[in-house]
Amino acid sequence: MSSLASRLLVGAIGLPVVLGLLYLGGWWLFTLAAVTAVLALHEYTLMTRSLRPIALAAYAGAVLALLGAQLSGVDWAVGGFLATLPLAFLLHWVGTTRQSATVAIASTMLGTAWIGFGLAFLLLIRSFPDHGRLAAFAILLAVFAGDTAAFFAGRMLGRHRLAPTISPGKTWEGFFAGAVATVFVMFIALYQDRDDYLSIGRAIVLGVAIAIAAPLGDLFESALKRDMQVKDSGRLLGGHGGMLDRLDAILFASAASYYVLRAFGAA
Repeated sequence: MSSLASRLLVGAIGLPVVLGLLYLGGWWLFTLAAVTAVLALHEYTLMTRSLRPIALAAYAGAVLALLGAQLSGVDWAVGGFLATLPLAFLLHWVGTTRQSATVAIASTMLGTAWIGFGLAFLLLIRSFPDHGRLAAFAILLAVFAGDTAAFFAGRMLGRHRLAPTISPGKTWEGFFAGAVATVFVMFIALYQDRDDYLSIGRAIVLGVAIAIAAPLGDLFESALKRDMQVKDSGRLLGGHGGMLDRLDAILFASAASYYVLRAFGAA
């Protein structure tokens, strides 16, 4: 099966499942986020294995951050994440790794913050009392549309490299196509509720924030992979690569969206 066919098949199966659990919300969405976090962190620890991150501490910290977000909001999500630090220290202390504590614990904290917080922000957005479901749907669909438009536009029209030293395959043509698609989907998704939720102007601002944050998330993972000298984070999702390859844009976009919505008083 070709890479493109594999991407289409995984998307056709996975997107309805994700959107269905997002619609249900609550513990259904928490379970999806927790499983996704563990799989993504597994890929991260393999990718950064030369730094000897403490996998158990990363898993625990991410799940605790998600649990805190699910039960009590952002304050307890931070508390759950901070549990990673003493746990990583204890496990490094009793372990046999020869990597320095600074490098091992720092790489563990990075993975937990990146993945755990990114998914926690999506849970927090979904839990907004009035329009949380709508906002979460709009954000995921906007990221998906932007990623798809950037992929096809980059392949067909891409001539000018966006970040050649980090990700040679990314182009400015793909970036602009993805940005237009992201803003358009956000505009369409929130248009009907423009009078009682986000105005057209604010919906566009949110779309622009996602259009910037999502590619940065993609480039962030590319920078880590280049630093660690690996091509893909995994092959779990076929043509999409690993779980991290599918999540990278969402992790940054969820954080940006959460704070834009808070700034607009739409939480």
